[in-house]
Amino acid sequence: MASAIVYTEFGSPDVLRSISIEPPVPGPGEVAIRVEAAGVNPIDAKLRSGRRASDPITSPRRVGSDGAGVVTAAGDGVDGFRPGDEVVFSGASGAYATDVVVSATRVHARPSNVDAATGAALGIPVGTAYQTLRSLGVSAGDTLLLHGGSGAVGQAAIQFAVLWGATVIATSSPRRADSVRALGAIPVAYGDGLADRVRAAAPEGVTVAVDAAGTDEAIDTSLALVADRRRIATLVRGRDAPALGIRAFSGGSPTPLTPQQQAWRAEAVPVSLALLAADRFTVELGPSFPLGDAAAAHEAVEAGVDGKITLIP
Repeated sequence: MASAIVYTEFGSPDVLRSISIEPPVPGPGEVAIRVEAAGVNPIDAKLRSGRRASDPITSPRRVGSDGAGVVTAAGDGVDGFRPGDEVVFSGASGAYATDVVVSATRVHARPSNVDAATGAALGIPVGTAYQTLRSLGVSAGDTLLLHGGSGAVGQAAIQFAVLWGATVIATSSPRRADSVRALGAIPVAYGDGLADRVRAAAPEGVTVAVDAAGTDEAIDTSLALVADRRRIATLVRGRDAPALGIRAFSGGSPTPLTPQQQAWRAEAVPVSLALLAADRFTVELGPSFPLGDAAAAHEAVEAGVDGKITLIP
C-alpha cells in the first residue's frame, strides 16, 4: 500500500496524519511517480490552519504540490517518460505521499546533478519569483527592491533578476546578509530607517519593488521609493493591494492569475532545472523530515527555519 498525509479539520500541525491509499494509476496524459522528496511550502501550512481561505473540508484533504521522484508508469498519450526516469514535478494534488499521479505537462526530467530534495524545492518558490518578475517587466537597467530576500521565493527572485541584468537590493536580517550577498544582491537590514538605507544603496533610485515579507514597513518603503505603483507588487498582502494601487500575485489576492501568469509559473521549473544543470542557480536546503513527521515539518516552516524544508517518504 501507498501512504499520504491528510487532514480532516483546520488547525495546528497536529491535525496532519498519515493514511494508507491505493497506489495511484495514471490516466491519459498522466504520469505515476514514486516520491523521493516533497517540498514543504508556507502556503501548505496556511491552508491547513485555515489562515488562507479554502473550500470546506468534506473528505480527508491531501497536502502539498511540489516534489521529485522516479516514474513508475505513464498513461496513454504520454511521450518522453518511462519507468525509472528521475523527475521533478509541480502542481500535484497531494505531494506529501509515497506515490502520486501528475499531469505529464507538470513533470520534467531531473538533471543528474540535481538531487531529489533540490528538485522538490523548486515548484512554488521559483514559479512565484519568475512570474512576478516577468509580470513586472524586470530587466537590465532596473533596480529592484526585494523585501524578504533570504526566503525561498526571495532567493529565487534575486537570482533571476541578476541573471537578467538588474541591480537587486534585498532586505534581510543582519544574520542572513551574507547569504543574500552571495546570490548577487546588495543586502540591507530591515527595521527603522530602511528607506534611507535603500536610498544610500541605490542613489540613482529604485524602479521596481516586490514585497515577499508582508510587513507595513515593506509596503510603505516601496510606496515611498518607487514612482510607478504598477511596478510594485505584493506576494503576501493581496487583499490590500487594490486600495494601495499596487499589484498582487496570489498571496490572498481576490484576482486570479491570468493564463499568461500561470504559464510563466509553469515555465519557471524547467528554466530553473536548466540553470541548476549549468551551475548557474542554487537552492538553499533546510532540514528534511520523514513523511510521517509532516507535523514537525509544518512547525519548522511556521518558525521560519532557514532553507527549504522537505519531506522524505
